[in-house]
Amino acid sequence: MRTYHPAGVPADPDPVRSRAIRQLHQKRGVQAHVLVFVLSNVAQVVVWWAYTPDQFFWPLWSILGWGVGLVFHIWAVYSGAQLDEARIEREMRRMERTGD
Repeated sequence: MRTYHPAGVPADPDPVRSRAIRQLHQKRGVQAHVLVFVLSNVAQVVVWWAYTPDQFFWPLWSILGWGVGLVFHIWAVYSGAQLDEARIEREMRRMERTGD
């Protein structure tokens, strides 16, 4: 019997394939986050422009605050700082040397 990943993708005994599938899901999540960020903030700018263009540009707070979170999300997915065997081995050797 085949087991399935929560997203409906069959579980694969190949760890590289499993990591690739997980990475693709994460990238899709970033794409959705960017789309919602852009659409939501454009809507706020339109509301500001339509109703209060002579007042402080209040959508700035949403753009900056949410933008920081979006940047961290993008960095987490695309930084390449995923745990791979080489990184794990290096950390294990470091821990053996330092006694951590």
